Amino acid sequence: MKKTLKIIGISLLIIFTLLAAIPFAFQGQIKEMVKRFINENLDAQVEFSDVSLSFIRRFPQVQVNVNDLVITNFKPFKDETLASVRDISFTMSVKELFKKASEDPIVVNSIYVDEALLSLKTDKFGNNNYDITKENTGDTSEENEPSSFTFSIEDYRIKNSVLTYLDEVSKTQIHLTELNHEGHGTFSAETSELDTKSNANVSFALNSTKYLNNNSIKLEALIGLDLNNKKYTFQENKGFINNLPIEFQGFVQQLKNGQDIDIKFENPESDFKNFLAVIPSEYSKNIEDVQTTGDFKIKGVIRGVSSEETIPNLDISISSNNASFKYPNLPKRVSNIIIDTNIKNETGKVDDTYIDIKTLNFKIDEDVFKSSATLKNITKNMSVNASIDGVLNLDNISKAYPVELENALTGILKAKLNTTFDMNAIKTNAYNRIRNNGSASITDFVFSSEDIVNPIHISEANMRFNPGSVSLNNFKARTGDSDISVNGTIKNLLGFLLSDNTLKGDFNVNSNIFKVSDFMTSEDTVATENKTTSNVESLKIPDFLHCKINANAKTVEYDNLKLKNVAGTLFIKDQQASLQNMTSSIFDGALSIAGNVSTKDETPTFNLNLGADGFDIAESFKGLDLLKNLAPVAKLLNGKLNTTINLSGKLNQEFSPDLSTVSGNVLAELINTKLNANQGALFNKLEGALSFIDFDKLNLKDLKTKLSFSDGKVSVKPFDLKYEDITITVSGGHGFDKSMDYKAVFNVPAKYLGGEVNQLIGEIDSEEAKNITIPVIAHIGGSFNKPTLKTDLASGVSALTKQLIDVQKQKLLNQGKDKVKDMLGDIIGGNKTKTDSISKGQNSVINDVLKDIMGNNPETKDTTTTKTDSVKTNPTSDVVKNILGGLLKKKKSTKDTIN
Repeated sequence: MKKTLKIIGISLLIIFTLLAAIPFAFQGQIKEMVKRFINENLDAQVEFSDVSLSFIRRFPQVQVNVNDLVITNFKPFKDETLASVRDISFTMSVKELFKKASEDPIVVNSIYVDEALLSLKTDKFGNNNYDITKENTGDTSEENEPSSFTFSIEDYRIKNSVLTYLDEVSKTQIHLTELNHEGHGTFSAETSELDTKSNANVSFALNSTKYLNNNSIKLEALIGLDLNNKKYTFQENKGFINNLPIEFQGFVQQLKNGQDIDIKFENPESDFKNFLAVIPSEYSKNIEDVQTTGDFKIKGVIRGVSSEETIPNLDISISSNNASFKYPNLPKRVSNIIIDTNIKNETGKVDDTYIDIKTLNFKIDEDVFKSSATLKNITKNMSVNASIDGVLNLDNISKAYPVELENALTGILKAKLNTTFDMNAIKTNAYNRIRNNGSASITDFVFSSEDIVNPIHISEANMRFNPGSVSLNNFKARTGDSDISVNGTIKNLLGFLLSDNTLKGDFNVNSNIFKVSDFMTSEDTVATENKTTSNVESLKIPDFLHCKINANAKTVEYDNLKLKNVAGTLFIKDQQASLQNMTSSIFDGALSIAGNVSTKDETPTFNLNLGADGFDIAESFKGLDLLKNLAPVAKLLNGKLNTTINLSGKLNQEFSPDLSTVSGNVLAELINTKLNANQGALFNKLEGALSFIDFDKLNLKDLKTKLSFSDGKVSVKPFDLKYEDITITVSGGHGFDKSMDYKAVFNVPAKYLGGEVNQLIGEIDSEEAKNITIPVIAHIGGSFNKPTLKTDLASGVSALTKQLIDVQKQKLLNQGKDKVKDMLGDIIGGNKTKTDSISKGQNSVINDVLKDIMGNNPETKDTTTTKTDSVKTNPTSDVVKNILGGLLKKKKSTKDTIN
């Protein structure tokens, strides 16, 4: 016995080993088989990572696995992925592996697909990306050849897959996720039955309108197969749309030009709870314990031919009469629910399909809300005729239905209006085809959010609907300490709500007090995750908004600034806000603003022109960071300022100017201004170095200066100051980081430069000496808090002293010239008694001397050009010496010099 068991065990081991090893021997043949099938049947690029064979998994049949299969389209869907499958397997008889290409087709018994992603698409030209089977070439010899595979399928399964269908012609979108489907039957028999189970989440949209949005669909269907007549009959079938059960019967038969469809369906139960079951559970929550009254029925017939030209006739009704529901944990009941809706198509033409919502009414407490609508031509230019009439207490919504609102709603909404339009009219603003009539109002509406500091309380808002526009007659709201009153006109409201059109408007906004902080996020109390914008996102002006706002506010408070009588016009278009004629009173003066702010680019930008008239200098430079950076020293000034500032740059994430990017120019004028020099480190430094100036007494009256700034640097064009009879010229610049690089040139009269200089001036006793000035240059660096100072005062005093000495020398020389000239004149007169030859010689010598002294003869020349034995002439210096010696020592003129 033991020996027998041992033999059996060894045999089984050998068989198992062979079953595990044999696939490796057929590996190449299997790959060739798969490639042959692909090449012979598919017009697409197909890739796979591996093909494997197993005799064990489906014994006694063999299983072929293809891993990581990817099918990519050729033109006109070049490089688009049609399908990707993680694993696809086929089972077949072992003998099928030994068939040659010339023999009968390989018979496949089952197919299993795991994690497939299938994207089906029909473009606007009618091309299908799934039409990838090769066309028959027309060669009769090939027509009679068998295909590489035939299917005698008994089982198939699709697991954890996704299917997307997009038809650009009919504008249809179908998206199935978490798709699981399996079927069991015999496809090779002429008549048989197919038992199927399916479940998936389905989204369905037609012409941009969503009819199903991730709804759970379940279906158990027993389908009769008549393969000869290509007819498939639904025998025992029950499906679920979310939790709504649907039973249906009928058939679908393939025709040459389409499908013949005849299907009836209805919900088997009439409880109104079935209506709640249609709503996705994430919104309706658990409806098991919901109390309901009344009925709810869905009944429909789909009958006719579905082809490229026609659709089946439709007759679907949805009805409910005097129903109600109440959730066990909510205090309010929704009652008097009446639903009467039909979806019909009586011609087979898709454009003739229409939805008629005759009645959709309900009541919460004593508030009754009624509505009706008709939708026609829904696949193309849908036309709408809708009416609403009722009252709705917004606070009761969450008390009657388990809706999860991020923020509580309160207020009373009243509406009675009718609207008629078609979608093309909405998109093109064809107001003649948009007819609105009626009114709507809301009172005591309170909106709160974690993104705002204070709730917004709308005490009253009245709207009148007109063709093409909505009149906002009265809008009053408060938040925090701020109040707002608005009236105006809203244009293209329906185009904005129903399409991607721009919302246009013209508004007048008034406020007694408007605090910007009332509308901003409180960073201390609001968590980062509750903000509507991310840390890397800047505030954006909506691209859908195109409006004009005339604003008037008695007081606007922003940070530490308080603006009075703010008025102006704001234009918003293309993500740009433009200010025009904006005026206000601030800092005891008048402010004007014009320019724009744009958020079209990733980083917001601004370009503004500011005008200030009669600003209190000290207050304005304390309150405005921009002015602090442009002229930090101005905080020491008392007086009035007129200025115009042109600036542009980028805005940071807080929507404040990024000072490193700001550039522009400034023209400023000081009026009746005084300097508090003793309060600034810079002027204390200057007074220590230049003791002859009291900077508190600088004359700043009507001072004008120009600044330009960019890249965080301010450049100051030269301007002049005056202190008594000292003129000062200032130039240079500073940075927004408070660094300085300035030069001040002080034109200082000599009298301010010490006692020795004044004593020398007194000795000279001339107007020229008294009016001498020297430039003293001060180089100012460092920062405004820690300034550095270098002056050339010592070298200036030294130069002045030399200048005064030169003046004294010139004065003495001038006096000597006058005396010499007078005395020499007498000598020249006495020479008239001498002989002509001697007189002419002396006159020539004297004239040369005078020219030397008076500076009229720069070059020394001999007084005679001819020497004789009897007459010789001394050099000029000897003549002058003799003449001055005779005059000053009362000696006679020597005649011995003439021989």
